[in-house]
Amino acid sequence: MSYYRHLASWLFIVLLSAPGYAKVMPVEFDTGRNRLIGYILSHQLPAQHFAHKTLDDISPAAFDLYIKQLDPRKRFLLQSDIQQLRIFTDRIDDELRSGEFGLPDKGLIILNARIKEVEVMARELMDKGFDHDRKDFLQADIKKLDYASSKDELSDRWRRVLKLQAIETYLDLLEQEQKEGSQEGDEPGPEDILTAPPLFDQDIWNKALDKVKTRNENYLQRLLKETRQEHYNRYFDAVARAFDPHSNYMAPTSKQDFDIHMRGTLEGIGALLREDEGHIKVVRIIPGSAAMRQGDLQAEDTILSVAESEGEPIDITDMRIREAVSYIRGPKGTEVVLTVQKPDSSKKTIPIVRDVVQIEETYVKSETLVDNNGKKIGYIKIPSFYRDFTAKENNNNARNVTSDTAKELHRLKNEKIGGLILDLRNNGGGSLADAVDVSGLFLPGGPVVQVKNSTGKIRVLEDIDKNVQYDGPVIVLVNKFSASASEILAAALQDYGRALVIGGEHTHGKGTVQSMVDMNRNLPLFHRKKYEDLGALKITIQQFYRINGESTQYKGIVPDVVVPTVFDYLKSGEKHQDYSLPWDQVDGASYEKWRQNSLKEDYVSLLSSKWVKQNAEFKKIIQRTDKAQERSERTEIPVYLEGAMNERQELKALSELEDKLAHLNGTTENQEPESGTKKDLKEQLQKDPYVQLAIHLMFTPVFVSTTTK
Repeated sequence: MSYYRHLASWLFIVLLSAPGYAKVMPVEFDTGRNRLIGYILSHQLPAQHFAHKTLDDISPAAFDLYIKQLDPRKRFLLQSDIQQLRIFTDRIDDELRSGEFGLPDKGLIILNARIKEVEVMARELMDKGFDHDRKDFLQADIKKLDYASSKDELSDRWRRVLKLQAIETYLDLLEQEQKEGSQEGDEPGPEDILTAPPLFDQDIWNKALDKVKTRNENYLQRLLKETRQEHYNRYFDAVARAFDPHSNYMAPTSKQDFDIHMRGTLEGIGALLREDEGHIKVVRIIPGSAAMRQGDLQAEDTILSVAESEGEPIDITDMRIREAVSYIRGPKGTEVVLTVQKPDSSKKTIPIVRDVVQIEETYVKSETLVDNNGKKIGYIKIPSFYRDFTAKENNNNARNVTSDTAKELHRLKNEKIGGLILDLRNNGGGSLADAVDVSGLFLPGGPVVQVKNSTGKIRVLEDIDKNVQYDGPVIVLVNKFSASASEILAAALQDYGRALVIGGEHTHGKGTVQSMVDMNRNLPLFHRKKYEDLGALKITIQQFYRINGESTQYKGIVPDVVVPTVFDYLKSGEKHQDYSLPWDQVDGASYEKWRQNSLKEDYVSLLSSKWVKQNAEFKKIIQRTDKAQERSERTEIPVYLEGAMNERQELKALSELEDKLAHLNGTTENQEPESGTKKDLKEQLQKDPYVQLAIHLMFTPVFVSTTTK
């Protein structure tokens, strides 16, 4: 059986940076081939997508997404250019049906013409130089920025961009010189570097200007080398994403990457990345990966530049994701140095030694904790809902999350635990069947989740095993990066009243299933021989609903106990993605509430709120979040030397505070524990305020023991 047939059972698809595959040559532009791709999209998407949107429905959204990827940071196109292209807003459906594509060709022509004009502008601006003391500002929030109304306005925008790059490069070089100059004495701390404006160094300024000039010349030339076919591929992808964020057109190179990531040995840093408004952003850190073990790279970080261990950093801003990943990838054992911008705008340099995913770190792990009164509490971390679907086909035995969780439960029960903490933070999902089966370990049978397909038919997936592996009190930990299968498990235990759920305001909110369609299949033999690989189409085909009838889509799961997190200010989750499917509901399934160890819900909020307010770690988290929130609302960047230095000092202070809080996030809020002994895990859990809150609540009157019905 092909592994594609299993994809409908996977809730979260992980792409890792992986080297060592056969290089795919770029597909030459072929009008007939692109017409065939357009024809397949025009038929497959409306027919198979869960939402049954028509091409007429999605044309404006597809246009919007196409424009956003064409000039993501609004540094090339003028308002007049957008008006020219706007005539295609309602024509995309007709283009797909007819095979006559005007938008990608017109967009390519206009963009390349503007890039060439900007080349001249930038050269003239660099030759003229900048007044580094003149007080200028640059709007960093693209949503607050319109396209330039004239060439003069565009030139002034580039003046600020280039000036900011020059100042940032100057300060980097100055810091580097100060550190090198201090080698004979004490190494300066961050508070000693650039705390007061030093005498301006013209030589360093000239070096900075040379670096910025070279970097931008290379960047603009790179943009001009993008092929017509690459523009068409992104146009087709915009059409698919207009149906929802998880539907995609995957060109042959992307499709091959996907195949390798699903099946092969993975080497690299181990992070899921995405393009977002001209930036490469981190979506998720993969359990067991090099990035996870290093610990500093987090979801929602923006990667600004990439360098080999001792090499010159390569700016990947505005770089397409495939090219950016080619710089991040590399052989096992080599070091890559990432410069990232945190969501609060602070910057950090992160060295990561590339490595294969350490499989043991991706599996369920457990620990026995003890509260202040000597009572034992079990802790189980589920990094993902893993299962090797090919093992049975190949007559192999392979581990799966259900068996591993049951094994750890058995071990903890033998240690006479009085309660259990189930940690689903940062768990991006996995096998649907295992989400149901793991839920069943805590339930005496009954419905777990409802699945609705594109025809409207609802299937109820049930726990058919009446045995309960563990019947004691359960507390579930979640965060904004708990998605899909994690949300199914948390929702089921919450709806039954089987567990208390603790976390931030909401989980991720991905309540959909995608299926992969190989666009080369079922083609007439003539077409298969005539055209090169057409690529693949990933389509959303199903949606999940809780047993109470509410969808997990969009809203996610709202915990019983909402606590502060360092990510509260982040706009992260399904509700913040373009054209995500809305929340809705169906009829609830028939089920009986859990009667043993039931929750005293009226007591929970009062008890937890009091503890959080008195807890020193949570006070620091609130302080950090408030500062980050304030920073995120100040979107105008100072573009003059003194202002940039002050900004840098403020961000360093914020970064230092974040480093101090790193242990508070421990194993879960932003990273996994480093590989090592059980003692490492236990020590981190003892410092984790969310785990400590769960321990505090476990043996209070939150849980009421009653006789099982």
